[in-house]
Amino acid sequence: MRPIRFIAMTTTLARHYQAGGADANGQIPEAYTSDGDGVPCRHCLQNVKAGEKYLVLSHRPFPAPQPYAETGPIFLHADACERHAETPELPEMFNENSDYILRSYSCQDRIVYGTGGVIKTDGITVRAEELLIRDDIAYVHMRSARNNCFQCRIELA
Repeated sequence: MRPIRFIAMTTTLARHYQAGGADANGQIPEAYTSDGDGVPCRHCLQNVKAGEKYLVLSHRPFPAPQPYAETGPIFLHADACERHAETPELPEMFNENSDYILRSYSCQDRIVYGTGGVIKTDGITVRAEELLIRDDIAYVHMRSARNNCFQCRIELA
């Protein structure tokens, strides 16, 4: 297998949202205070701790709108946080859930049909490696298995 990397939201985009910039729907992110339960930041890939402020916003993790460019809600620390390093290991935050959706995309940012599925957490790295060795797959999105929310991107290292 070839090495992979888990990729968080870019710092440039996170700072845009944290500064009150419009989200994928052209709206200002909504601000809340975390109760410490189930608020995963897509930039630092850590849960927002109880008492910390966070944003809810519409995110489109694609370069441009098109039929396959899904848009959906995500959470983000309201204040600047450090971006999670691109690593071959599954970020620790994701071990809190039992499974996630992995969905593959081509270099044209289109879903590669027949490759998506709900994967147990302990099998995510292996499944992502299996998908990314295919020539027709450019990257994989990891999404919530319950709500389909974007978590992170996975690519070959």
